[in-house]
Amino acid sequence: MDEKKPLVALLTNNDDDVYCFRKELIEGIIAAGYDMLISCPDGPKFELMKDIPYQYDNPDIDRRGTNVVADFKLMMHYRKLFKEKKPAVVLTYTAKPGVYGSLAAKSLGIPYINNVTGLGSVLNKTGLMRNFIMNLFKLAYSKAACIMFQNDTNMKLAKDLGWVQGDYKLIPGSGVALERYPVQDYPEGGNGVDGEMVVFNYIGRVLHDKGVDDYIEAAKRIKKNYPNTEFNMLGFIEPTESHYEEDLRVLGEQGIVNYRGSQKDVKPFIARAHAIIHPSIYGEGMSNVLLENAASGRFLITTDNPGCRETVNNDETGFIYMGGNVDEMVKAVERFLAMNNEDRKQRGLKGRKKMMAEFSREVVVKAYLEEIRRLA
Repeated sequence: MDEKKPLVALLTNNDDDVYCFRKELIEGIIAAGYDMLISCPDGPKFELMKDIPYQYDNPDIDRRGTNVVADFKLMMHYRKLFKEKKPAVVLTYTAKPGVYGSLAAKSLGIPYINNVTGLGSVLNKTGLMRNFIMNLFKLAYSKAACIMFQNDTNMKLAKDLGWVQGDYKLIPGSGVALERYPVQDYPEGGNGVDGEMVVFNYIGRVLHDKGVDDYIEAAKRIKKNYPNTEFNMLGFIEPTESHYEEDLRVLGEQGIVNYRGSQKDVKPFIARAHAIIHPSIYGEGMSNVLLENAASGRFLITTDNPGCRETVNNDETGFIYMGGNVDEMVKAVERFLAMNNEDRKQRGLKGRKKMMAEFSREVVVKAYLEEIRRLA
């Protein structure tokens, strides 16, 4: 009779996170001799993982809701799941699975590893809500077997707040799957006035905190003086910010910003673009969008916020400007438009080399397997 393999449970809040950022980790864990349990709300990306053997749990998660009863039910769901499945170790990602999955594992004495994917949205809270959330994170993380941090700023902050009481590691975000994001041929491009169209993308959830209002305002200003430019927006509109649906419809009719919706595969849009603009106005863990675009050989224009600035060698592989400052964003775009197209291409290729040297997903998989082998 075959010996039963140790089970590793992975908790997150959306299928995009599983397929786009954890797939190689899941495959690596299975290849190392473990069984896998994925707890995540159902979504279309699971269709792309049919060839991977794993157990599945479909929790009810209100990602951005503040209903205490619903969140308590989520914690009890995890507790029941762990009692039934008996995982040897639990991996948590994103806010609510990170908090309530940790508390459930903690209550049962199951070792767990947290991944801090960014504290920006937490720090943007004010008053009692901020204090409540900060204490909740501290309670959840305090007994973690290991905490994986995606940038140095978040790691220092968590240590200062007393969240870190066990092992911790600094990893390069989720890493980038270099084979999944090969260098794309660079398109011809003019200067925004003469020559071929110059294309910019925003890729990410459509949220104010992600800087979409700054992106829209910058597009309005640039289009006045540089008519041969195209500004695209790709991503899911959060139900809490549904006003963007009408805003983007009008902007599309005006020829200012083209909303391309939520795409299963963004690579064809990266291929058409000359640069990615990532205007996040709060700290992220590590921007996967920037990693993927740099791996594809695209120039990066982003903010000086944690999780963004680490992906760029400023003035070499991209431009960094002060987050929330539209004037600086416009200047960065104008500097890019003033560059010749071959220079843009060569700087994008330097960005690819940076990804190969510093942000390979293999580094992340190795870090996790070291901890799992220690614990399971």
